[in-house]
Amino acid sequence: MTEENTPKDHAKNGRSEESPVTTRRGVRSFVLRQGRMTEGQRKAYERNWPKFGLTREHGMIDPRQVFGRDAMLNLEIGFGMGRSLADMAEAAPEQDFIGVEVHLPGVGALLKEIADRGLENIRIYSIDANDVIDLCLADACLDRVMVFFPDPWHKKRHHKRRLVQQEFVQRLRHKLRVGGILHLATDWENYAEHMMEVMADSEGFANTQIEGGFSPKPEGRPVTKFEQRGERLGHGVWDLLFYRTN
Repeated sequence: MTEENTPKDHAKNGRSEESPVTTRRGVRSFVLRQGRMTEGQRKAYERNWPKFGLTREHGMIDPRQVFGRDAMLNLEIGFGMGRSLADMAEAAPEQDFIGVEVHLPGVGALLKEIADRGLENIRIYSIDANDVIDLCLADACLDRVMVFFPDPWHKKRHHKRRLVQQEFVQRLRHKLRVGGILHLATDWENYAEHMMEVMADSEGFANTQIEGGFSPKPEGRPVTKFEQRGERLGHGVWDLLFYRTN
């Protein structure tokens, strides 16, 4: 959703003024960006959202009912244009995936990927991830949470707006089963250091690597176009994998 959309646009996109993208104050999980759906994204949204979309109004979901089976459950917060999430779901059909993204062109793009590839193991929320965590997911229901390349808020005065903070991490912890993985990735070294500090001080988490160590890129994380562009510019990428201990 964009700030310039009219109520008519909201209705066209399956939202109304009474169904805001977020109900929370404080640090949001997203930044609203400008942009409108392409015709292909809009058609994919209209055609596929009723089957693959989830809303706040669904309340606390039972993943077994949503997906029709009991399988490893992954949550990706901020999937962008959705290609990497579609890649992961296609590569692991035995697992289920929930993606969260408020940028409607990205939602439309992922819905198109889902249809084109015939994927059945993805569901989508297009609301603030904080609301998904607090209102829609039961404790200990997730096997893995992924937060890839969140906004780094690179200016020091904006660091308080960064998504990865103690309070947010602890709320994620309760949604992970014991042994479940929190996977963070960034291409900003300062944010990587910030993430490591937060995770090292987070109760109930332990690093999968040596203390203070970043992880080699896991095979299961696709390389995004965003990441490829960063590598061409000489940017590094840092992965952090921590598991819930209690």
